[in-house]
Amino acid sequence: MRAEDQFHLGLVVQDFEGTLAEFSAAFGYEWCAEIGGAVPLSLPIGNVVLDISCAYSRTVPRLEIVRRIPGTLWEPVAGGGVHHVGYWSDDIAADAAELARQGFVIEASREGTGGAPFAFLRGPSGLLVELVDRVARPGLEKLWAHGGGDA
Repeated sequence: MRAEDQFHLGLVVQDFEGTLAEFSAAFGYEWCAEIGGAVPLSLPIGNVVLDISCAYSRTVPRLEIVRRIPGTLWEPVAGGGVHHVGYWSDDIAADAAELARQGFVIEASREGTGGAPFAFLRGPSGLLVELVDRVARPGLEKLWAHGGGDA
């Protein structure tokens, strides 16, 4: 992985619609349609299915605003900070293994059933990184270009 593979900052928020409106009014952000649904995940406690939904900004730098899911990894950061930093990955397993060698711990992953593989890993400093399989890039780029929810 390289620094240039970073493609979004993720914010998990309490007030989804309010946050979109706030960033639009304050910074001129434009938003794509909300996307999401039931996502099968592997967590340290076992396999679960969570209803995850988000909206990406069409505006760059790219933001991902995520609806909170109480009692999970997808809770807002105290004080409204960045929840995670998203990076493209050509090989989720290899990149996750390299990060694990550097002290990162996997907190959630999807193997690719029902969508592109991804993994969330927490670093020794507390930073949460999302690795997203680069196979998702064309669909997300289509979404970002057109703003609709049909990517």
